[in-house]
Amino acid sequence: MRRREFIALLGTTAMSWTRTVKAQSGRKIARIGVLWHAGSAEEEREYLTVLVKAFSELGYVEGKNVEFLHKFPAEQRDRFPILARELVESNVDVAIAVTIHGAVALKQITSTIPVVFVVVPDPIGLGLVASLAHPGGSMTGLSMMQTDLSGKFLALLKEAVPNLSSVALFRDSLAPPRLIPAYAEAAKSLGLVFRMVEVPSPDVIEQAFAQAQRDHVGGVVVVGVMMFNERARVGAAALAHRMPAVTVNAEAVPYGLLMSYGSDFPDYFRRAAGYADKILRGAKPADLPVEQPTRLKQVINLKVAKALGLTIPPSLLVTADEVIE
Repeated sequence: MRRREFIALLGTTAMSWTRTVKAQSGRKIARIGVLWHAGSAEEEREYLTVLVKAFSELGYVEGKNVEFLHKFPAEQRDRFPILARELVESNVDVAIAVTIHGAVALKQITSTIPVVFVVVPDPIGLGLVASLAHPGGSMTGLSMMQTDLSGKFLALLKEAVPNLSSVALFRDSLAPPRLIPAYAEAAKSLGLVFRMVEVPSPDVIEQAFAQAQRDHVGGVVVVGVMMFNERARVGAAALAHRMPAVTVNAEAVPYGLLMSYGSDFPDYFRRAAGYADKILRGAKPADLPVEQPTRLKQVINLKVAKALGLTIPPSLLVTADEVIE
């Protein structure tokens, strides 16, 4: 979807919010609250568009039978409980929580409003559900694959970059700390010099890539929610400093990254709409098993490879789910 079309869609959405009750007096309007993690609809464009379209395909039409309440905490942890409470006080019929912080905030505030969580790595460990098969409460949804991808990431990078000898992990404050020792060990096993680089805010991204280039780092692994939200800045900096960069989000690759390997995130949001639909039709979250992905997606950007002077080997191309040319 193009930017102009997306903005038009949001404009239509906003207008429908103000006229829904009047236009549909006497009819049940499903109120769906979505607690995102970024700071605006534009930053969430890839996934927000997928989610709204998925509901549309299930028969939900804004202004007729559904009203969306989107909340954007801008990755500020103290904003998640505030916005979660706003959704609860708005008496939504079902809430969709994107990432850990939103799910935990809603869990702490309500036990009556059904919640569908998305992109949550360990819902049992977080206390969101009793078990994957039998959630047993007001929450269910889709968990991330519990797989350590550090070795796979570095192996892919080493295969794509000839004579790779060093690698850096660019991590923002929202990325799990456990990634650091995992990548350090994976790098050691592959004979790579490893360094960890904290990127606490967007204005540090350019500096991090510039320093990596000066230090002759051979490639970068990019992780964290903020780094994804700043994908345009990350991609531009990676290209400007001729740095091969890989990440977990396929949706970040077109902005200037070399490769991705990880979960099919748009599919999470399509399936989240299906869960919410079941709940709106009478299903109880306690009876809807938490789903786990069974497939990982690989995307390669040949435009970036060409700009960096790299020739991607056929062994990588043949296993890719998508190749950007």
